[in-house]
Amino acid sequence: MANKVNNLSKTYKWELIFLLWIAFFLNQGDRQVFNTVLPQIQAFLGVSDGVMGMISTCFNLFFALTVPFAGYFADRMSRSKLIIFSIALFSTATMLTGFASTVIMMILLRSIATGMGEAMFGPTYPALIAEYHDSSTRARAMSIHQTSYYVGVIVSGFLAGLIADKLGWQYSFLIFGAAGVLFTFVLIWRLKDKNPVRKEVAQTDVKKPSLLEAMGAIFKVPTAVCMIFGFTSLIFVLTGYLTWMPKYLKEAFELSSASAGFNSMFWTHAAAFVGVLVAGGLSDKVAAAKGGGKNRLILQAGGLLLAAPCIMLMGLSKNLMIVYAALAGFGFFRAFFDANTYSILYDVIPKKYHSSSSAVLQMFGFGMGSLSPVILGFLSPRLGLSVGMASLSIIWVIAAIVLLSAKFFFFDRDAARLKEQEEK
Repeated sequence: MANKVNNLSKTYKWELIFLLWIAFFLNQGDRQVFNTVLPQIQAFLGVSDGVMGMISTCFNLFFALTVPFAGYFADRMSRSKLIIFSIALFSTATMLTGFASTVIMMILLRSIATGMGEAMFGPTYPALIAEYHDSSTRARAMSIHQTSYYVGVIVSGFLAGLIADKLGWQYSFLIFGAAGVLFTFVLIWRLKDKNPVRKEVAQTDVKKPSLLEAMGAIFKVPTAVCMIFGFTSLIFVLTGYLTWMPKYLKEAFELSSASAGFNSMFWTHAAAFVGVLVAGGLSDKVAAAKGGGKNRLILQAGGLLLAAPCIMLMGLSKNLMIVYAALAGFGFFRAFFDANTYSILYDVIPKKYHSSSSAVLQMFGFGMGSLSPVILGFLSPRLGLSVGMASLSIIWVIAAIVLLSAKFFFFDRDAARLKEQEEK
């Protein structure tokens, strides 16, 4: 009987990745729809680049404000139910965004409702994956899951632009939102926690840490602080790129909405798809070698350093083929950061803080990263999107230096402290 249960667990842990893959695909698809049809919405509302950047910034701000509470509850209640509720909320909000006719309605539906819904998903899914996947398969599982982000952005970038060109931008939101609502019923049927472990913890009446206690514990770990800085830098650059690259290609190279939406996302995320699978397998191998988990920090820092020149070319080159090549390089190398984030974090943070630590990481990442679209939006009339986009490369160089400092000065001590805590 025990063997049957173990075999079922081994099978389900990969079914879980498939279910969360679809969920994350919808999560990122719904997010990218706005960026793809931004020019049509801007024309419809009759507002400036700065106002459109503000709408995008509000989304990330509400995400950042909500995500700590999501992480807090994800360490205390059913993670599967929280994910299901999250998808139902952001998918419904996405559908209703198709009916928005004013900036206020766009902020309420797009920024607040969708942002809050997606915030509940963000810190919950990596902790649920970690329940089923230990360090021997964790980076690989999370890397496979991460590919849904790349596919979601590519597909939504193309389809949202195509739907907007043929039917109007409103239908892009209606169709993508409806798909998420339908998938919610599949998750109600199949998604589940690793219940025996969570019930045993509940029965022992172990006092759960408060939100402030969890945040305090995370900031006592220098490696985690460096990861927060690195993730914040990553999101700042990615948010600016995702928001403005479709419009930049459309205006600079006179592409259609469908072509700009597709090409701005395809080259980066197709390359990232390959990169994250390479990085995920490599990450588990280097973690098993001499040096252990801290070797993952070298992969992250190296990826950011190699991606930085590509960011400059993305913004400064006047040759469309070179821009596409730079987008591909940018995507491939940034995937080395994506593949290692939570594996590194969970190597130095106790299990009881896994969701909370993910939430803090995302709170700072999306909180500070939310400023990127509005900054680039207001700088656009003065410097142009080209210069603004290229300048983002500096941020990743600084982040790489911070991550390398964690590798050489902090990781060993933080991992040893965690091991001592778990042995007590």
